[in-house]
Amino acid sequence: MPGLLSRDVHLPERTLASHYDVIVIGGGGHGLATAYYLAKDHGVRNVAVLERSYIGSGGTGRNTTVLRANYKTPETIKFYKASFDLYRTLSAELDYHTLRSERGLLWMAHSEAQANSQRERALQNQVYDVDTVYLNAAEVHEVCPQLDMSCGGRRPIWGAAYHLPGGIIRHDAVVWGYATAASRLGVQVHQGVPVTGMVMEKGRCTGVRTPSGVISAGAVVSAVGGYVTQITDMVGLKIPIITHPLQAFVTQSYQPVLDRVVASADLHIYVSQSARGEMLVGAEIDPYTSYSTRSTFTFAASTAARAIDLFPFMAKLRLLRQWTGICDMTPDYSPLLGPTPIDGFYLSTGWGTWGFKAIPIGGKAMAELVATKRVPEIIAPLGLDRFALDRCVSERASAGTH
Repeated sequence: MPGLLSRDVHLPERTLASHYDVIVIGGGGHGLATAYYLAKDHGVRNVAVLERSYIGSGGTGRNTTVLRANYKTPETIKFYKASFDLYRTLSAELDYHTLRSERGLLWMAHSEAQANSQRERALQNQVYDVDTVYLNAAEVHEVCPQLDMSCGGRRPIWGAAYHLPGGIIRHDAVVWGYATAASRLGVQVHQGVPVTGMVMEKGRCTGVRTPSGVISAGAVVSAVGGYVTQITDMVGLKIPIITHPLQAFVTQSYQPVLDRVVASADLHIYVSQSARGEMLVGAEIDPYTSYSTRSTFTFAASTAARAIDLFPFMAKLRLLRQWTGICDMTPDYSPLLGPTPIDGFYLSTGWGTWGFKAIPIGGKAMAELVATKRVPEIIAPLGLDRFALDRCVSERASAGTH
């Protein structure tokens, strides 16, 4: 949530060098994690992370902090489970308290067809050792008695897929944790350094341009969120990304009443309660392309009405803060990770509404790719070439992509 991320994170003051083994563009979770795992797992420490604003100022700082692994395709279930498992031990690894909290995540069904879909989700998850079970309506009410099971009398709850270990984590702590741990290993994190152009030599990307001059590199990784096409345009690469705004809000603090995360693709909404007592509510992407981060009254009004259908007690709460992030959406709603036709230029993008959940495994896999020049098996299905090969990974197991 904006306001939690500090522009004054204490990082060593270092002067930009003229060359690095790897330059990572973007100081959000994925960029910082890539740099950290390059140093930790592969000993590649001559790395610079270039962030045009302050670290975590983009999508990582504008998400809604939910962690889960209950996806619906074999490729994405395995991918997000690997990330979820890394999140379990992240605080100890980074020596930084990330305030992770397992809550249990309920994914609602409001019709017989949706109930069948959620049963299928639970069974698919179990095949890949993801802890998800199907609950009928009575069991849902027992697990989360605060719910209005009639859902305002409009969309009665038939049941839910219950992802028991699903929960939340402090997003700014993830950013600070990776940044400080990477810095301890020698990675240079530079805030307020925009990339204004790319250096190309005989079809290879050999560095970047900044207001301070040209910086050469053995490899360049773009870990930029919604603005990624501005970077790929600099190397003459067209990628299938469309940018959408994604809004959310929190209410005033309220007594602890909700120890679950509740989501509904039918209502296009998900609700949780923060450690400070705020009710946090997110919804679907806005149905237009834009780089705007302005919030809208239409979103607040319609989403609040849906939240009240689920939790009538929220009608007496006041909206405290509202914000907007930018989502980079691929045609199949799965991330885009791997090498590109431009030698020396790599992409970690297409994170849409689910990128925060994938920070650890995304960073770890990209670091392995850059260090070894071999595509890790776990991200092989998510490469840019899947569109030309007609191997799309259709993944819409998210309230935000409907």
